[in-house]
Amino acid sequence: MKKTLELTLSPEIAYDDNELHQYIQSHLQIKEANTFQVRLQKRSIDARSRQIKVNLQVDVYLDELPEPLMQYQAKYKDVSKSKQAIIVGAGPAGLFAALRLIELGIKPVILERGKDVQERRRDLANINKKNIVNENSNYCFGEGGAGTYSDGKLYTRSKKRGDIRRILEILVAHGAAENILYEAHPHIGTNKLPKLIQEIRNTILQYGGEIHFNTKVIDFILEGNEMKGVIAEELVSPHLPLEGGQRGVFSGIGVILATGHSARDIFELLHHKNILIEAKPFALGVRIEHQQSLIDSIQYKCADRGIYLPAASYSLVEQVKVGTQQKGVFSFCMCPGGFILPSATNQNEIVVNGMSPSKRDSSFSNSGMVVAVDETDWKNFKQFGPLAAMEFQKSVEQKAWQLAGETQIAPAQKMQDFVHKKVSSSLLDTSYQPGLVAVEMRDFLPKEIAFCLQEGFKSFGNKMRGYLTNDAQIIGVESRTSSPVKIPRDKETFEHVYTKRLFPCAEGAGYAGGIMSAAMDGERCAERLMELYAL
Repeated sequence: MKKTLELTLSPEIAYDDNELHQYIQSHLQIKEANTFQVRLQKRSIDARSRQIKVNLQVDVYLDELPEPLMQYQAKYKDVSKSKQAIIVGAGPAGLFAALRLIELGIKPVILERGKDVQERRRDLANINKKNIVNENSNYCFGEGGAGTYSDGKLYTRSKKRGDIRRILEILVAHGAAENILYEAHPHIGTNKLPKLIQEIRNTILQYGGEIHFNTKVIDFILEGNEMKGVIAEELVSPHLPLEGGQRGVFSGIGVILATGHSARDIFELLHHKNILIEAKPFALGVRIEHQQSLIDSIQYKCADRGIYLPAASYSLVEQVKVGTQQKGVFSFCMCPGGFILPSATNQNEIVVNGMSPSKRDSSFSNSGMVVAVDETDWKNFKQFGPLAAMEFQKSVEQKAWQLAGETQIAPAQKMQDFVHKKVSSSLLDTSYQPGLVAVEMRDFLPKEIAFCLQEGFKSFGNKMRGYLTNDAQIIGVESRTSSPVKIPRDKETFEHVYTKRLFPCAEGAGYAGGIMSAAMDGERCAERLMELYAL
């Protein structure tokens, strides 16, 4: 017999398997002679009152075996001799597009400008310790994309964009913990993501797909309004079978463009080749760093969260009036128990992002705090046409780099000092490894962005008592929240509106925002390509 229960329990019971089993046995009056198994379906924390509760949905199987945990099985047919499709980018969109193509009987050929997850670590260390940015291998570029060395957040509101459960099951099948299947806000953690990405790579290769690292797309092969393939350049020379030495031609039945939000050279190439693109609104601001214990005390309303509750997070949003306009100020990619990372993709810019390990056990909490920007903000860059938003974004990053001393040391200011327009006389300890320098952040932030942040912080201080404090500091620039360029595609076919056989995909094309939505978009692009050109 199977029975589904909706329970509201204390954290001590909800997060302890033995205590939960004992509670359910007592609650259902199950006799000692009976066997039963418990399977969690949903788990979420309710911290709205001082008495913190955890909401659970559980299936209880009494004297019978549970249903299989997962429907997904990583069993495919070999596609090494099949028709092939080109995928540009090995982030979540590219990798999941490749898995789906294999499932559909098409050979995926992935071209990734960056390195695999193991080799990539050396370049990340060089950014943190030596202030050296490799423009092709960094926190944004490389196997797994920007998500590999981030928090690994798997929560998405994109309920209608694909099969969320399927994506989670594929991740579990490749090494993710089973709890991502039932936690309300699942995450994997940057310490565990690289191994998982490597396992997905192994599956792609095992069933006949190809992956070429250190291989940068430098041109598109067009015949009329059809994309026939790409020309790629080998960035380093070991073991890459490119025809003609340093450059090679890759052709297939279609091209899935899954480059991520920071591939500025691809945006420029699209524009140069007269492939329609558009400037796109995004969000720009700073990272804010508190002590995690402070956020815990505010959110959980207690001095110590104990051993059961996870590091607390938050989500904040405010509308600020600027002239006749309302601008949104909001938290972005909040990383409890995490670290701030240098995420520049060129040597002459400062970009920051956040991450958390799987246990979220850093003493720091950080979150992006950003302001929505639109064409009124990049009006002085109109000469760049569809690249105007990108050039605006780039100008802020470069100005911050110059102001902070032209290294990866980042500009920073204590939170209340920023609100009161005062340069901080000293800064706090930080998780940001390259280090910080005290500046007036308004010296590089656009005037309206700075004003909105200032007003937003005041509002957030009222919503979360203790949040607005000089025991927190803001660090710049948080600017890669989403792509500043949109590559328009047909709503039904996902094909570019004018260029056939080109499938703009996920974050870099303006159609996703995070690991889950990118992965689902990758699958859908693979399916549409199959329907149009392989059947």
